[in-house]
Amino acid sequence: MHAMNRRTDRSDGTGADPRGARDTDVIVVGAGPTGLLLAGDLAEAGLGVTLLERRPAEISNLTRALVVHARTLEQLDARGLADELIAGGHPLTGLRLFGRATIDPTQLRSRFPFVLVTPQFEVERVLERRARRAGVTFRHDSEVLGLDQDTEGVTVRFRTAEGLGSVRAAYVVGTDGVRSTIREAVGLPFPGRSVIRSLVLADVRLAQEPDSLLTFNATGEAFALIASFGGGWYRVIGWNRHRQAADDAPADLDEVRELTRLALGSDYGMHDARWVSRFHSDERQVPSYRVGRVFLAGDAAHVHSPAGALGMNTGLQDAANLSWKLAAVLRGRAPDGLLDSYQTERHPVGKQALRSSGALIRIALLPTGPGRAVRALAAQLVNRVRPLSRRAVRTISGLGIAYPAGPGAHPFAGHRAPDFRLAGGSRLYELLRQGRFVLITPAGEPGVTPAREPGVPQAPASGGDSPRPADDRVVTASWRSERRTALLVRPDGYIAWATDATAPAARTAALRGAVAHWTGTEDGASIATALTPPAHAADRPAGR
Repeated sequence: MHAMNRRTDRSDGTGADPRGARDTDVIVVGAGPTGLLLAGDLAEAGLGVTLLERRPAEISNLTRALVVHARTLEQLDARGLADELIAGGHPLTGLRLFGRATIDPTQLRSRFPFVLVTPQFEVERVLERRARRAGVTFRHDSEVLGLDQDTEGVTVRFRTAEGLGSVRAAYVVGTDGVRSTIREAVGLPFPGRSVIRSLVLADVRLAQEPDSLLTFNATGEAFALIASFGGGWYRVIGWNRHRQAADDAPADLDEVRELTRLALGSDYGMHDARWVSRFHSDERQVPSYRVGRVFLAGDAAHVHSPAGALGMNTGLQDAANLSWKLAAVLRGRAPDGLLDSYQTERHPVGKQALRSSGALIRIALLPTGPGRAVRALAAQLVNRVRPLSRRAVRTISGLGIAYPAGPGAHPFAGHRAPDFRLAGGSRLYELLRQGRFVLITPAGEPGVTPAREPGVPQAPASGGDSPRPADDRVVTASWRSERRTALLVRPDGYIAWATDATAPAARTAALRGAVAHWTGTEDGASIATALTPPAHAADRPAGR
């Protein structure tokens, strides 16, 4: 991705005219993983981004997440960050859900057929570095007080140690967590309920090293998870049915030892607790992810139990879905209505995350006796019935997520695009790092005549099958294989459109309509015409 035409943050802390000129293009509130990925994407697309964060810069976020799933790693790969994160983490080839139920990510058709154990602060580190390099304006120690929106933009009011201030933008995205100020400011309810209380969280050292990098078990009376995250430290998350207390009740190392002995049979010689805290876990989701010019993503929009390790992953994928749409609208390449598809596509995914994590935690916490039998049966089904096992791992990993494609769409449309190997030695997710759509066509078809846009230098057409820019909206590439299907892949790695047509007229019309519709290129015909197959291929059966 390359930054261009960036609008810088011009707010000076003295307040902005509520209907005056914008200080920046987008305000992101909350510097967790979701906000950092979103802000970085927008800045790399050439937009001005201000990120407001309540915490001072020197205070790190309380990190509960420990797992990065395959689909999230693919999204990070599309930003050139996955390999670095993996190098500092711990890949696992199995993830225990409850009882003896284990999902096997090695069966995934992905560059990342594993579960990556790495603390949330490592994810934040690489995302923050990228955002700063892209030009995001960070404003730490800024407590948001409220907002005012009109037909032209949104003004966010905040307070710092120096006093009151405000900043105005075209859009605002609240990624400020379960207690979201932005959600409250737009008056959205957060319906749901507490699913589990008195969870205990601690960072400790161990005298005995567990057999696995991630150790988990549930007995019905307690559950515990222990995960290594480097430097000799282990994260412990656990629950004891017989030790229920309010969130503000003190928790200590003795309580952590007790619950791990109940759930795991050992406390592994825990000592030197760096900190211990208590919290509860809710299942909640807002009815709408958009109110006018204000959007919600991550825990501000949906929250659920830690079972399945879906929270951070779902939030990061929210950001990937929304960022390219905001960029397209703000750069005049799509109507504002495109932003409504964020609700259409991501709200059902959030609802599914609540259902999946809720089912896992309820099975894990079934009391002993009949509950133990139910857990054992469920574990056998997950482990032995291959269709169920495959569905479970695709759901947890995020690879099974697909978006509505509309009537008459190609069967591929709306589905995740695998990391296709392409002609010239490239692969799809390397090309997605440019932040553009990727058009993949059969090998040997003519090169692209670049579509010229005012103010954008025209790239020369390239020969052969190497990836080549059509303009700064679309990169074209060819299959390495003999496939005859043409695909248009969105910047977030989902298939926007596909065709098996080989007749020149039908193929040209389909390409013209798809490119124009999805990229806002009025002269999409220049791309489509140049990609029409040779006449001798007109009636050849399509292959995949």
